Amino acid sequence: MSSYRFISKELIQKGWSEDKKYCAIDERGNKFLLRVSPIEQYERKKSEFELMQQVAALGIPMCKPLEFGTSDEGVYSIQTWIEGVDAEENIHNYTIEEQYTYGFASGQILKEIHKIPAPEGCEDWEIYFNRKADRKIKMYAECPIKCDNGQAFIDYINANRHLLKGRPRTYQHGDYHIGNMMIGKDKRLYIIDFNRNDFGDPWEEFNRIVWCAQAAPHFASGMVDGYFDNNIPMEFWGLLALYIASNTLSSVPWAIPFGEKEIAVMLNQAKDVLSWYDNMKNPVPSWYMRTKNVSF
Repeated sequence: MSSYRFISKELIQKGWSEDKKYCAIDERGNKFLLRVSPIEQYERKKSEFELMQQVAALGIPMCKPLEFGTSDEGVYSIQTWIEGVDAEENIHNYTIEEQYTYGFASGQILKEIHKIPAPEGCEDWEIYFNRKADRKIKMYAECPIKCDNGQAFIDYINANRHLLKGRPRTYQHGDYHIGNMMIGKDKRLYIIDFNRNDFGDPWEEFNRIVWCAQAAPHFASGMVDGYFDNNIPMEFWGLLALYIASNTLSSVPWAIPFGEKEIAVMLNQAKDVLSWYDNMKNPVPSWYMRTKNVSF
């Protein structure tokens, strides 16, 4: 039984998660985020909540986890409510300098998140990711819809698998991009939706940066600069291109069940990626705005 007493709940119709999300209000008018999942997901959600507690303990600006339990509806978690606006929808209301600054903050926050280590006994990353890439190549080969020059992604993956050797594994947010960020009324950047968390190469976490680059290239550039404190190793770009190539390959098969609109979004994204990377010939994407402090 929850120690919180809510007098109203408003369903939040947003996001791709299967969780039901509510803005819940108690008798004193305080707002909370209430997430409810099917009871079969108990172990997964318990782990997710406990890892969120570790992230919150680092001082990350986020929905703080308050309570976890079960109810008639399933597994629930109660989190603090963030008063603010969706970062992706509102980033263009800010100057280019402010967009870059928010991106820089997102990179610094991600660096902190990656301080949480992976548990002992995790499979070697090179073996794990090669299997994942092989599966995505197979998915693409069997997909009836192809993106223009999709072979460039496959060729790049196969030519750069050696970059996976010896990569570490840490905790990952799992879906880190501007669509899962908010700008609070206090003007701070907040990270939301940790429900896809995982353990992997911390640099793989940048594979969703395509959404940031499409929304605001200065934000995306700031994210990389913030993470590396303006000192980006060249190996990062080579690996990021590999991770983005792998993700892009599987995005069209993923979109098919969601219909024509999502297929078009992913085909357009594949086109953008090939343009940024000059058909996967240049590992540094064209959206990246070099600053004078960046060294290679």
